[in-house]
Amino acid sequence: MSLKHVRRRDNQQWILDYIAKTAGMVQNFEDDKFELPKGVKNYKMISKLQGEDAQHKEEIARAAEEAGMRETALELYVQASESYRKGQHVIFQDDHPQKIKLHAGLIRCYDRAMALADYPVERVEVPFESQEIQIILHLLPEGRNAPCIIYIPGMDQTKEFYPYILQNDMIRRGMHACAIDGPGQGISNMRKIRVTENNYERAVSAVVDYLVTRREIDPDKIGVFGISMGSYWAPLAAAIDERIKACAGGSATFSDKHVIFGEASPRFKQIFMYMAGYTDEDAFDEMASKMTLKGCGEKISCPTLLATGEFDPLSHLEDAFRFFEEITAPKELWVLENEFHRVWGMQGLGNLDMNPWAVDWLKNALNGEIPDDHDKTVYIRQKSGRGALSGPIPDDHPRRW
Repeated sequence: MSLKHVRRRDNQQWILDYIAKTAGMVQNFEDDKFELPKGVKNYKMISKLQGEDAQHKEEIARAAEEAGMRETALELYVQASESYRKGQHVIFQDDHPQKIKLHAGLIRCYDRAMALADYPVERVEVPFESQEIQIILHLLPEGRNAPCIIYIPGMDQTKEFYPYILQNDMIRRGMHACAIDGPGQGISNMRKIRVTENNYERAVSAVVDYLVTRREIDPDKIGVFGISMGSYWAPLAAAIDERIKACAGGSATFSDKHVIFGEASPRFKQIFMYMAGYTDEDAFDEMASKMTLKGCGEKISCPTLLATGEFDPLSHLEDAFRFFEEITAPKELWVLENEFHRVWGMQGLGNLDMNPWAVDWLKNALNGEIPDDHDKTVYIRQKSGRGALSGPIPDDHPRRW
């Protein structure tokens, strides 16, 4: 069934098509990065051209693997899986043949990357409310008992996106990692496991149920790290499950959801309605109105890190301050000066992504190095300072209150 003109802003598609052609992206337009394959002239072309790019990379990867070039093949399979992931995501229709084909390519290429990785990587099915969700476990080579970070992807990601096999932030810091396809994401989406206003955090708890049974994982040192929509789900998970001992969320969506679904690119609402299984926009708006962090902060008992771009269009800075003030546990807030939603290659972080900085913070929290009275804000200036180790947000910041 076509979902054309299901939503009020679907008639803005021509604007999205124009921006896809001229800016090379369909969201987060503030970034000066041409992300779509060259040749994309409108939104409908994305899946075809991404699929062609993915197939080419997979063909080269297979040739490299057959020639015994293991490391090169690994890099290529990772790139191919990324192209397949991006290509399948832009299709928001159940049982669409192209979506099924591209998602199968994502799984196929990532499985080859897992097989070629320098450490053990496993796909695991986890029971969840009469269904199964799938996780990927990244395990330390020696299989020793160690902390574990659960990565909660954003709505435009899948569990194959992060952590990066080629440079795993958790493994490099002596921790295991677990990435989840929660309700509405990745393979859960293909299985029609819909996201609701409150089931994602329960899915994370189901994953914790499984992780504590693994001999490799220290059950007293499990943290969560969410990016984009994951920055909304991570605090909710920490609020309902005290087994989560550290929480971080960045590339923020701390605002109520009328911001991302009503003020930002129409694509966000198109995709999330599909993830939630709605075709009635009014019914979806009623559900989305319940997606709030209000009242969540006071229920969190573990050290919590929040990070946001100063001008993130998906999450107003004022809402980040309000949520931060609500948290009574040890807490820290990073505001990246003059930045927006994405947190990749930040000038203020020495051109690193936010991820390794956040994983360092989570490691410290899980090791008991964040004091009980910790309450800190950090203003990460673009062209000066010490990155996330800089000084506090000025009291007279123009958008602090």
